Amino acid sequence: MSQELSNLTAVVTGGSSGIGAAIAAKLQAMGANISVLDLNPENLPAGQLGFTCNVADDDSVKAAITGTVEAFGGVDIVINNAGIGAIGTVETNDDAEWARVWDINVVGMVRVTRAALPHLRKSGAAAIVNTCSIAATAGLPARALYTATKGAVLSLTRAMAADHLREGVRVNAVNPGTADTPWIGRLMDQAENPVAERAALNARQPHGRLVSAEEVAGAVAYLASPLSGSTTGTSIAVDGGMQELRLRPAGQ
Repeated sequence: MSQELSNLTAVVTGGSSGIGAAIAAKLQAMGANISVLDLNPENLPAGQLGFTCNVADDDSVKAAITGTVEAFGGVDIVINNAGIGAIGTVETNDDAEWARVWDINVVGMVRVTRAALPHLRKSGAAAIVNTCSIAATAGLPARALYTATKGAVLSLTRAMAADHLREGVRVNAVNPGTADTPWIGRLMDQAENPVAERAALNARQPHGRLVSAEEVAGAVAYLASPLSGSTTGTSIAVDGGMQELRLRPAGQ
C-alpha cells in the first residue's frame, strides 16, 4: 500500500469502532502515526495510540491533543469523526437533547479543530476531514435533529476551508450514505421487523446495499493525503448514488 502519509500524524476522533476504526486503520496502513480520541479507546490495533476523550469537554480535548503532540511531535491530519445519532421529527426531542447532540456533533468538531490548529499550522501537509452525512443534502424521515447537525457540519466545513486555506490547512468533508455500522445495526435490531428494515435501507441506496466503513475510509484517505493538495472546501458523497442518481426501477 502507498506510504504517502509516512511521518505524518493523524488524529481520529471516535476512532475505536465503526467508521472511525476503519479510517484509523486505513491511514495507519498508509504510513501515518495514529492518535485515537475516543470515550473508550480500548483494544486498539498495534501501533495506534489511544486517548480517553470526550469531544463535549474542552479540557478533555486539549489534554488529548497535547498528549498526541508529546507522543508524536505534532499533528498533521485531523479526522473529526466522533458523533452521535438522533431519531425523530422536530417534535420528538426536547431542548436538552437538541443541545446535547448539537454540542457533540458540531461544537465537538470545533473543540478538536481549535485545539489542533496551532499544530496544523506548523505542518507542511495539514488537512482536516469532517465526517458529515447524506442527511446534510437529502431530506430523510425522522432525522430532524441529526440532519440539522450534519447540515451545520457541511456549512462549517466550507467556512473553515475559507478561513484556513492561506494558513496551509485544507478542510473537506465526506458524506456517507447509510453505513453498515454498529449504530445502524442497533437501529435495525430495534425495528419491528429487522429483516424488512435492512432490506428497506439497502433499497434506499441506488447500488442496493449499505455503504461499508472501509469505503468511507477510502474517501477520507484521499482527502487527507498531501497528494490532494488542490482539494479543499468540498465534500465527497459515499452513498451509492443516493444523492445524485434517480434510477428507474430494476427491469424497466
